[in-house]
Amino acid sequence: MTRSDPEGRPTVFDRLPKISPGRWVAIGRLDFNTSGLLLFTDSGELANRLMHPRHEIEREYEVRVQGGLGADAIGRLLQGIQLEDGLARFQRVENLHGKKESGTNRWYRVVLAEGRNREVRRMVEATGGRVSRLVRVRFGPVLLPAHLAPGHWQELGAKALGEIVRLPKSC
Repeated sequence: MTRSDPEGRPTVFDRLPKISPGRWVAIGRLDFNTSGLLLFTDSGELANRLMHPRHEIEREYEVRVQGGLGADAIGRLLQGIQLEDGLARFQRVENLHGKKESGTNRWYRVVLAEGRNREVRRMVEATGGRVSRLVRVRFGPVLLPAHLAPGHWQELGAKALGEIVRLPKSC
């Protein structure tokens, strides 16, 4: 997540309220072609607790794949795919057939417990698929509110904050 864009485009940090003292820390990141849930905090400890791979905090995405994924590809994604930076696997893959369709593209909900750079895209590509849209819909216990329009933000309520704080310290 960048604080300044080399092409001068606005960043998500430009839309956040100013805080003082301190600064916003992004929890996770989304690449330029991915949309969805972003979390921010002013606590480096909390950010580390939620992002470090050893804590295995789930990230859930809805992914549109051109042409869809066959049973073999889904099996490989669940068993594990060897990427250049190590083995990666989805914990779950749910076909959203009938819920979301657009022509020959098919939507899936996938869950993984780490957040390497472009991991979902690289995994799908390793099976011969091509991601045409990717949206993060959940990070740990926090769901993307359905009513929240792109480019807008809201503070987490007491219930969501409580769920994050109650994550085990080993998490």
